[in-house]
Amino acid sequence: MEDLVLNKNYKKGSKGNKVRLIQEWLCLHGFYICIDSDFGPATDSAVRQFQRKKRLKVDGIVGRKTFAKLILPMTDALRSIPSDKKSLGQMVVAYAKQHLKQHPREMGGHNKGPWVRLYMNGKEGPKQLWCAGFACFILKQACKNLGVPLPIKTSVSCDIFAKRAKKKGIFLKESDIVNKEQITPGSFFLTRRTSTDWVHTGIVIRAADEVFHTIEGNTNDEGNHEGYEVCQRIRGYKNKDFILI
Repeated sequence: MEDLVLNKNYKKGSKGNKVRLIQEWLCLHGFYICIDSDFGPATDSAVRQFQRKKRLKVDGIVGRKTFAKLILPMTDALRSIPSDKKSLGQMVVAYAKQHLKQHPREMGGHNKGPWVRLYMNGKEGPKQLWCAGFACFILKQACKNLGVPLPIKTSVSCDIFAKRAKKKGIFLKESDIVNKEQITPGSFFLTRRTSTDWVHTGIVIRAADEVFHTIEGNTNDEGNHEGYEVCQRIRGYKNKDFILI
């Protein structure tokens, strides 16, 4: 991914997309500055504060070491997890928890920032609803780790994801749930608006009798389907369908 590569050193006076990326990560670390692709005095000051906090050489220059510390949350989220004979569902849960620990969230605008671009194949912006992108990214990461094929072709569209699950015979309607044990950890929930329209998805961590526990992207503390971060939530079964993994 281009966002994980530094092509040269950046300092006061630099401009462009990499400066924007540096500014996004500074904000994600709590050093809030204007994200304008212009390495000015504010960005220089924030870089120096970040370097001081991370015990790096304080020179205001974003080189290899400073950049590596800036993007460390993402590189940590992408680290390989020992399989230890885990099932695919268990590996999906493990990777979802690893990402959650790094608190992925939007930065620089609605559905924007390095985390959104990671989950949405480099795309970002108001139309890039990234809940399915997050869930599918985790599924691909787990399958790659285990060396197994994807159980379903992924999609950033909840509707397309649901249709493909039906075709593969791994779609479970709310009305067809007989026992909550059918919904195994690592499966996906879909928030249903109509019988052919789903507006949100996420990963099931554990299913209990009346509620299920999730890790999901593009949500927030209120559980909105157009939120700004990856959250852990507890949800009821009303208007929920499932893709079984």
